[in-house]
Amino acid sequence: MIRSEHEKYLVEEVGIDCADGLISRREALRRLALMGVGAAAASSLLAACANDVAERPEASASPTTVGTAPTTTPDPTTGALASETIEFTGPNGKLFAGYAAAEDAKGAVLVIHENRGLKEHFNNVAGRLARDGYSALALDLLSEEGGTAALNDDAQAMAALGAAPPARFVADMKAGLDELERRNPDAGLGIIGFCFGGGQVWSMLQDGDERLAAAAPFYGTPPEPADFSKSKAAVLAVYGALDARVGATRQAAQDAVDKAGLANKFLVYEGADHAFFNDTGARYNPEAAGNVYQELLEWFGQHLT
Repeated sequence: MIRSEHEKYLVEEVGIDCADGLISRREALRRLALMGVGAAAASSLLAACANDVAERPEASASPTTVGTAPTTTPDPTTGALASETIEFTGPNGKLFAGYAAAEDAKGAVLVIHENRGLKEHFNNVAGRLARDGYSALALDLLSEEGGTAALNDDAQAMAALGAAPPARFVADMKAGLDELERRNPDAGLGIIGFCFGGGQVWSMLQDGDERLAAAAPFYGTPPEPADFSKSKAAVLAVYGALDARVGATRQAAQDAVDKAGLANKFLVYEGADHAFFNDTGARYNPEAAGNVYQELLEWFGQHLT
């Protein structure tokens, strides 16, 4: 039984990964079983996802800004500062994170991981931001389960994320902002999240924490219905044109952001798919990733400093 919007998202993610050939049908069924999806429902889901992928267009147009990906864009993955593993107190106990401090911070950014937990890639993202002037904290939303490293595999991480109450993630992210604020008392605060983490960024905008000056949800789905009227954050929303599933939620997100009167920029990258920024994943698009990282730095430079 699907218990929450974020669990529905994770279940669909398994189906799309299987349809795209990133995991086998057997592995998909195992992951779905861990999430409490019965065999009949799982088979129907996998068939539906396969049909969706078969009918997916090669590209889609953006209602706002279409991002381009020039080959001259610098590679953002090089030269990241090292992040250190830290622990701090959250609402339900100890929280784990990777933290990278900028030498002279122009702002401070909370980094929210994808659906497999806090992998090294997200610590590296924090290090890239620190290299470029933004102290960054990559939060482990599986801290209550002992941390991502304590779980046996990606399937267990996804199942644990799906089973957790959504309010817990919001509370943990607010605690992450507390820690960033403690370490960077004079810095403007921002948040960035990817995939599942992108959805969590939208949840933080729904929550309306007034400390957030900027937010960057990468290919994340907003709450239904979305209401960002309590937020003051400037929103940079990022999508891959080939990511039809998340792209279908883009207009609702745009409408909610506009209704809230938030400064915003929506970017859609032609030829890029879901999770295109993750250089450790099969859908990595280096040109689009390099371009959007420059957009991100400009956005944070405008709204965090």
